[in-house]
Amino acid sequence: MGSSEGDPRSSPTPPRRRTVLAAIAVAVLAVDAVLLAWTEMAWLTLRVGDGGVPLPIAALVAALTTPVLVLGADAVLPGSRAPLVPLAVWTLTVLVAGLWSPAGAGVLPPDWRAVLLLAAGVVPGALALSWRGARHRVHGAPG
Repeated sequence: MGSSEGDPRSSPTPPRRRTVLAAIAVAVLAVDAVLLAWTEMAWLTLRVGDGGVPLPIAALVAALTTPVLVLGADAVLPGSRAPLVPLAVWTLTVLVAGLWSPAGAGVLPPDWRAVLLLAAGVVPGALALSWRGARHRVHGAPG
């Protein structure tokens, strides 16, 4: 019938271009991690009811999003250390912005909610890192 020569869909992406696109995707995931960290820190102050009961929805969001960022970076650059980038950026953002600011104390409240946010972001993200490393070892890819 016809050959696929000359069809741009039939030729694979050149390796250099693929690497550049993957690096851009990981950078976008790192920016997402910063934005999510700031949003989650802002949500830590949410309270409900007349008594002002703390509503730590930020911890739930962190627990759901950090593994997604880690696995997204692994999908872009499988078998590399790229999945560490969004988790490290998220953690550093929460620690630096949460504990320190030019005006004095950071934005994290000095109570259990700060610890909960850190644990809810780091533990699922680390589990996703561990899972993807085990998956790459089982399938023979470097991890």
